[in-house]
Amino acid sequence: QVILTESGGGLAQTGGSLALSCLASGLDFFRYTVGWFRQAPGKEREFIATIRWGGEVTNYAGAVKGRFTVSRDDPEHSVYLQMNALKSEDTAVYYCVAYKWPETYGSTAPEDYDWGRGTQVIVAL
Repeated sequence: QVILTESGGGLAQTGGSLALSCLASGLDFFRYTVGWFRQAPGKEREFIATIRWGGEVTNYAGAVKGRFTVSRDDPEHSVYLQMNALKSEDTAVYYCVAYKWPETYGSTAPEDYDWGRGTQVIVAL
């Protein structure tokens, strides 16, 4: 089974920064697109960012482009999300995700990913 474990969530101020980490197991990590979704209270799950196998291609939601950076470290089986210039609307549970099929990518649909349990991010006004 694919296990994705997030860490690094917490409280930040508007305009501040926070870094999230995710440790993956149960898959050949280097072969998979990995990334992040989030879900705010009362809202649908929202795509945030992905990074493809090989680490050369990234994809970002418009709401976070230019502020968030996704990266990966294949030997450590880890994916990261550096969040800068935080806004109150970034408050959400952030989920680490892995695409269900190796060495391919064609969707930002939540059902096409395996999910971690999430880590809470709160951005204070």
